[in-house]
Amino acid sequence: QVQLVESGGGLVQAGGSLRLSCAASGSIYSFNAMGWYRQAPGKQRELVATISSGGSTNYADSLKGRFTISRDVANNTVYLQMNSLKPEDTAVYYCRGSRAFGVNYWGKGTLVTVSS
Repeated sequence: QVQLVESGGGLVQAGGSLRLSCAASGSIYSFNAMGWYRQAPGKQRELVATISSGGSTNYADSLKGRFTISRDVANNTVYLQMNSLKPEDTAVYYCRGSRAFGVNYWGKGTLVTVSS
């Protein structure tokens, strides 16, 4: 059973930083890609960033330069470093692992709240 467990969310003031972690129950190489998504209150879930098994990264255009996705293969963990946070970054952040044929696994999410 694949499990993805997010951590690192919390309350931060605007301009601050947070680093989210996503720990996988097995090797992250078992996924074609892993990514972070977020869902703000009343809005649809949206892409934040992804990292492929080969290490290529992709970001939502609006977040480039502030957010960085990375991974620690030895510890089966993917990170999201978030800098210069804004109140509009407030959301539940989800980790997703993607495999072939559209099979996706999701974590339960971690809440990030940015106060103004």
